[in-house]
Amino acid sequence: MTRDELRNYCLSLTAATEDFPFGLDVAVFKVKGKMFALLPVQQTPQTISLKADPVEVPLLRQKYEAVQPGYHLNKTHWNTVTVNSDLPDEEVLAMVEDSYLLVRQNLPKKVQKELEGME
Repeated sequence: MTRDELRNYCLSLTAATEDFPFGLDVAVFKVKGKMFALLPVQQTPQTISLKADPVEVPLLRQKYEAVQPGYHLNKTHWNTVTVNSDLPDEEVLAMVEDSYLLVRQNLPKKVQKELEGME
């Protein structure tokens, strides 16, 4: 899976935006101002950092060598995933969606209803 494919998938999620608050080296994807993914612009191998349920975080790290503690992020809530390794592309996309949904469900109820109306 390429960086462009990951970027396009992140942006395909309802109300997702791309921003560069930490400089031009890493794209940050947000829903209503809250981060759900960080995607380095030029990195080999390609990685993506994703939020995950704290219960699932260690399980994913045990299951896949490609899943490591979030780089420069809260290790309890974030994983950094190396793309095109032992993790199938479908699983990476599922992790992106899970991250998005986890962030979205923690938004205020009014904002959640607004997002539902956009789908």
